[in-house]
Amino acid sequence: MKILLAPSETKKSGGEHSFHPNALLFDALAPHRMKLLHSYINVLQQGDMTVLSKMFGIKKEADILKHKKDIIHELTMKAIERYTGVAFDYLGYDTLNDTAQKYVDDNVILFSNLFGPIRADDLIPEYKLKQGEAVGEIKPEKFYHAHAADLMEAYLAQEEILDLRAGFYDKFYKPKKPYTTLKFIKDGKVVSHWAKAYRGIVLREIAKANVQSIDAFMQLSIEGLAVHEIQTKKNKTEIIYTIET
Repeated sequence: MKILLAPSETKKSGGEHSFHPNALLFDALAPHRMKLLHSYINVLQQGDMTVLSKMFGIKKEADILKHKKDIIHELTMKAIERYTGVAFDYLGYDTLNDTAQKYVDDNVILFSNLFGPIRADDLIPEYKLKQGEAVGEIKPEKFYHAHAADLMEAYLAQEEILDLRAGFYDKFYKPKKPYTTLKFIKDGKVVSHWAKAYRGIVLREIAKANVQSIDAFMQLSIEGLAVHEIQTKKNKTEIIYTIET
């Protein structure tokens, strides 16, 4: 079973290892990934604050300048440790034991707006790119759909898929084979922002339990969540949880 996870726009600084773009997931994607990366670097070098503000999704010049880096030469860390948004806070990767961390490393695929689909343990530098923004003339979601969607389909051909991403990332890749997603409701209403937290919680419990299949996941008891309904439409099965806390 492979688990698809969205990235976060907030990221941890620092790192320990040199960046090797060609070591990221999918050899065949490397030249396309480098094309987008070079476009990103060119935008940074041109230094147009209006363009950078839009691309980064931040307004203060001092904050913009902090992200104006030659990321090719920046130090890296695991992608799963680099991202620091709500889902990642609730996953608490650093607090998992070695076995659970290895489960995440081996089974989680992240969808970076800059690097495309990457493994949880792929080593990436800190970068800034607002979801949905172009890099020069390139729209990352369209670019990676064109060059990586078929690679993902082949990669997942023999795997069950649990898709924990936000809907935007369907633009990068939407499985053609059967897959499972989650929805969370509280007081009869669909939870939106805090759904990220519950995706992190679910992933944490999956990793701790070393879940190897969707059937095993369906049997997993998660504190504070109760299965309300399961809906299947075409190739998508949606598990709807009621939040009990």
